[in-house]
Amino acid sequence: MPRYFFSSNANKPRICILGGGFGGLYTALALRRYYRHFQGWDVALVNGSQRFVFTPLLYELVTGEMELWEIAPPYRELLRNTPVTFYCNWVESIDLEARQLRLQDRSLIDYDYLVLALGKTGARLPHESVLSFRNLADAQALDERLQQLESRDVDARIRVGVVGGGPNGVELAGKIADRLGKRGEVRLIDRGDRLLPHFTRATQTSASKALDRRGIRVSLQSQVTGVTEDFLEFVQHGERVEVPIDLVVWTAGTQNREIVANLDCLHTASGKLVVEPTLQLHDRPEVFVLGDIASIRDNGVPETAQVTYQQAGYAAYNIWASSTHHPLKSFQYLHLGEMVTLGVNDGVTHSFGIHLNGALGNFVRRLVYTQRLPTNTHSLRVFWHWLKRSIVSGLKKLLLGKKKRDRQQKKACKRQFINSL
Repeated sequence: MPRYFFSSNANKPRICILGGGFGGLYTALALRRYYRHFQGWDVALVNGSQRFVFTPLLYELVTGEMELWEIAPPYRELLRNTPVTFYCNWVESIDLEARQLRLQDRSLIDYDYLVLALGKTGARLPHESVLSFRNLADAQALDERLQQLESRDVDARIRVGVVGGGPNGVELAGKIADRLGKRGEVRLIDRGDRLLPHFTRATQTSASKALDRRGIRVSLQSQVTGVTEDFLEFVQHGERVEVPIDLVVWTAGTQNREIVANLDCLHTASGKLVVEPTLQLHDRPEVFVLGDIASIRDNGVPETAQVTYQQAGYAAYNIWASSTHHPLKSFQYLHLGEMVTLGVNDGVTHSFGIHLNGALGNFVRRLVYTQRLPTNTHSLRVFWHWLKRSIVSGLKKLLLGKKKRDRQQKKACKRQFINSL
């Protein structure tokens, strides 16, 4: 049985990071600033897929506004020239007592420090025809299904139901509506009494107006009771409603991963891991927990990518501090605002009392997210590609506008000539 990650040098801590999302990858990258204090650290990042996914921009794949390489670069590319070793594998079990992991290929990894950044998974889907939208595979499956529907009779309407009125559902509904255009009939269903319940009123209002402009039907206080390949059934205000449907995308709800639920440690009633303010697992100071699987004592924080992004820096620092006997820092979340896309070239950015919507809100959102991409190299590549596409698109519009004006001018001259006869 292969065993990885042994080091004969006691000054080289063995750090294993489980999960390659915002928490895991950004912790691995943040550790770089502390490497000089050692002769090099043994750092491993374990993730079940080959590509990192910048999930806030995943919606842009649906409309073709961004390309795969921009949103989902390979880990080996991002970790090039770093001491981090990437293992594309699934973790099968975690032995906290022995400080050892067993991977799906039966290999073992020993660690001195462990970072758990596995995240939650989507809720169980009610029917085999229903799609989810949480990762790259989901986005690709949705794109494939939409292509199938678009290839039908051009006069046929494409009826899509999106379940879930949080940011995932709202953003996805806007993108799908813009992609389908006049052929689309999009319905957004949520059991709550308002969309984006944890967002500011200004953002909620902008989102409602954007959905309305796109003709998206919003059914609030509605509970889905049945889904088939052809129909979606829900109860609204006590009344049963059944609508014909071509596609249902489920964005509501999450659930804990089995491997997290099976850990021999303290859990909350909802299944989260009880974590100290320093992000250390209760009674396991060598284990750090990030993201939506963590319940921080006396510090309730939302389950957002923004939180996990900030936690990564704290986790990296506290691993260094723990190994060098420096004081650890308690995690302090700084809410920087909220950003959502509401369709093609449409979005909201709300930060520190400043509210931007429409094309400007979308531009700021895209700019901020481009800056937050994992490495400076990748961020610059994406920025220049965006700039070039914007210039080319602008020139095309300019040329098309000129041709249209020329045609109109010719028609006007022709009418004048005819009238003069």
